[in-house]
Amino acid sequence: MINSQVPCSSTAVLLAAGLGTRMRSALPKAMQPLAGQPMLSHLIASAARVFDRVVVVIGPDMEDVVTLAAPHVTVVQHDRLGTAHAALQAEALFGDGDVAVLYADNPLITPETLSRLLATRRAGIGAERTDLALLAMRPADPGRYGRVIAGSDGIVEKIVEWADATEAERDVDLCNAGVLCAEAGHFRKWLHRVGNANAKGEYYLTDVVAIARNDGAVVRAVEAPESELRGINSRVELAEAETIVQRRLRNEAMLAGVTLTAPETVFLSFDTLLEPDVVVQPHVVFGPGVTVRSGAEIRAFSHLEGCEVGPRALVGPYARLRPGSTLGEGSHVGNFVELKGTTLGAGAKANHLTYLGDSSIGAGSNIGAGTITCNYDGVFKHRTTIGENTFIGSDSILVAPVTIGDGALIAAGSVITQDVAPDALAVARGMQVNKPGWAARFRTALRAKKEQG
Repeated sequence: MINSQVPCSSTAVLLAAGLGTRMRSALPKAMQPLAGQPMLSHLIASAARVFDRVVVVIGPDMEDVVTLAAPHVTVVQHDRLGTAHAALQAEALFGDGDVAVLYADNPLITPETLSRLLATRRAGIGAERTDLALLAMRPADPGRYGRVIAGSDGIVEKIVEWADATEAERDVDLCNAGVLCAEAGHFRKWLHRVGNANAKGEYYLTDVVAIARNDGAVVRAVEAPESELRGINSRVELAEAETIVQRRLRNEAMLAGVTLTAPETVFLSFDTLLEPDVVVQPHVVFGPGVTVRSGAEIRAFSHLEGCEVGPRALVGPYARLRPGSTLGEGSHVGNFVELKGTTLGAGAKANHLTYLGDSSIGAGSNIGAGTITCNYDGVFKHRTTIGENTFIGSDSILVAPVTIGDGALIAAGSVITQDVAPDALAVARGMQVNKPGWAARFRTALRAKKEQG
């Protein structure tokens, strides 16, 4: 029998050395995007909320994964000899508490489920102890998953792979998700005893269950929904996981006081922050780094990324807010308007067909339809500064660097290349010349030419 002890620390070992061959991608599997960030980031975030230490096992030449995992420790599995072998690469970092081994391609596991896993492992001493805890699910289609065979007392007797299962065992719908948690000393011992007498010659983590049972260990399963425990090994499964994550994010937003008029058409990122009383109309996409303050409305077919929308601001429809943009309270960004690196002051408006790049626009200013800030000269980016309560006439071209003072008025159709003083009128367009009768004579001449063949 194994004597359980209350652990003093906990470590999560995340296996992320997989190349993701079935993804048909140059990216490692762990780096595939899900709700605006790599899969591994989701798992790290969940594990870090539960465990004292997070260790990521990577493959050779995965510097991008090292960067992603920081500040958590990474260790390298130089030879990909299976999941048990991968876990052993982190052996020196197990500590003296509990160790859980998880997979980068299971990024949907919640902190709540990981907490239940750890609590189950730690629960009780003696007859009620748990030496090894594992995660299990009851999928809608058990298919070829390994079956978790447990007694009436809930203690796991064995895990049977589908190919080796009897008909009765295949009728069991409790399936193995592969995640294990045990006291560090026991885990080390069991991992070292895993063999590779199988078709692939690999060391499989799931073999730990049989080894632990042979030692008299008490093994218990912690059930969680299939939506948390399903693996992601292909683009198809990645898309299915995206659907699950988006449903979670939308539900969280609505429960927090956000109105999504057509939730299934709105796409959020892992870090999208929508305050109460925000309204989001259909077909809106939020990239990473977006904050929308209370009372703002994001209208249909808008795309936002790396920006902040102030209280009671209006965005869209068909607007694009790019990184570095900030909208002040009560400001308006209308249809077919694009902002990049631009600050729009309180109450300022850009309602139609406008590009504002690398600009600062003061409170109460009005930007007319067709206005463009020319911020790029082919080498450098330059800034346009527009003061408060200015009026920029339609179809104006503002060639940066340029400053337009408070209260200034820019005549429609102007090309502004020099600074404009406060309260000044700037007109920069060709002089209009009217030639009476010219149009009629021109048409007559054209028709005559056409008749001559």
